[in-house]
Amino acid sequence: MISRRTLLKAALASAAANANATASAPVLGLLGPVETTVPPEATTLYPSGVRFEAASVGLATMTPEGYDAVLERIAPTAKALAQRGAQAIALMGTSLSFYKGAAFNRELTRRVAQASGLPAVTMSTAVIEGLRSVGGKRLAVATAYNEAVNHRLETFLHEEGFQVLTIRGLGVEKVEDIHAVTQKGLLDFSAGVFESVQGKSADALLVSCGGLHTLDLLQPLEQRCGVPVVSSLPHALRAGVRLLGLSGRAPGYGRLLAQ
Repeated sequence: MISRRTLLKAALASAAANANATASAPVLGLLGPVETTVPPEATTLYPSGVRFEAASVGLATMTPEGYDAVLERIAPTAKALAQRGAQAIALMGTSLSFYKGAAFNRELTRRVAQASGLPAVTMSTAVIEGLRSVGGKRLAVATAYNEAVNHRLETFLHEEGFQVLTIRGLGVEKVEDIHAVTQKGLLDFSAGVFESVQGKSADALLVSCGGLHTLDLLQPLEQRCGVPVVSSLPHALRAGVRLLGLSGRAPGYGRLLAQ
């Protein structure tokens, strides 16, 4: 029989090994518009093998004026994340990176990489890469945004080579109002956007806004709509960890994360 002392030593050794493994794991910096904490989706998808550091630029409104107000904070915040140990940076704001078009999204990526000295990806790039990975070309698009921001997203998607069959938003402008969006409400809204163009053969559904919690909705939406679903937050996390040399694979959360 194994003594209690032996079991205790083994448990302590295992805990120490796990702590050392966590400390030595690669670090992804999450440069968010609003949140200064790591979103729970990050550790749900990747509970081990990667660590996260989060920082915010303090976005107040999801409007072009709101985005303009925080642009100058992006580079110094990226640099600060690098100083905190990040080894790659994900800019976690879809509308913040698409609102001036595809060329601006690329320029913003360059600014973050230059300021931090690290590989970088934006949330907008993440969803574009995700849509291409699942073969999406003709899109139904559900968003949190107002009509002005939706128009800019549609322009961005067209510039990236996609056809937008329909785009509808929840009309959220004040950042804090995103918390009023329920999971059931978001599921029904997003599915309804897709179903409104069902006869026009949309081959993917995009749900856009990093403030929307869509991780647990990906599989139900794919089952209901019958097409791949790409969404801002979970798929930006996937793109970010892939910059660290990891696969980004997390089965159980839709087609893209299962790849």
